[in-house]
Amino acid sequence: MTMRHQYQDLIQLFHHTFFDEYNTRLVKGGDEPIYLPAGEQCPYHQIIFAHGFYASAFHEIAHWCHAGEARRLLEDFGYWYIPDGRDKDQQKKFEQVEIIPQAIEWAFNVAAQKEFQVSSDNLDGYQADTEGFKLKVLAQVQHFLMYGFPKRANQFIETLAHFYNTPLPLTIEHFTRKEDEACLN
Repeated sequence: MTMRHQYQDLIQLFHHTFFDEYNTRLVKGGDEPIYLPAGEQCPYHQIIFAHGFYASAFHEIAHWCHAGEARRLLEDFGYWYIPDGRDKDQQKKFEQVEIIPQAIEWAFNVAAQKEFQVSSDNLDGYQADTEGFKLKVLAQVQHFLMYGFPKRANQFIETLAHFYNTPLPLTIEHFTRKEDEACLN
C-alpha cells in the first residue's frame, strides 16, 4: 500500500498543532513561497507554500520552526534571498543558512514516510558540492537527534509521525540508506 500525501492534510495538521498558540496558518500559494506576518491585510501569520507541493510546504514550515520570535514578525523572516543563478560566494552563503532548515525538513519527510532530497536550489548558477552539502545537512540531523530538535519542529515531527504511523523516536537509521552509511564513518 502506498502512502497518500495530500497537502490538505498538512494544512489541517499544521492548523491543529500551531494556530491557537502561534496565530499562524499554512496556506497553499502560487509560484513563490513566502512567509507573511500578521498585519492590516491579514490578522494571522501565513506560511505560503508553492503550488500545493508537499516539499515546498515542509521547507517553509522548517524555516518557520527555526525562526525565532523576532524573525517571525518579519516578511520572509528577514532573510535575504537571491534566486537561482547565484555565484560561488552567494551559493556558499545560501547553503550555510539552509543547513538547519533542510535538516528539519528531512525529519518532517521521515516522519511522513516520504523521500527527501537536499536542495542546493541553484540550477542556473554555480554548481556547488551537492554531496558535501548533503553531508553537512546529515551532520545537523545527527546533532538534532542527539540534542533535540527545536520545539516547534519537534511538535510537528510528532504530529506527522502520529498521522503517518511512523514509530518514534526517529533514529539515524531513518535518515540513511546503506550506501550512505560509509560516508558517516
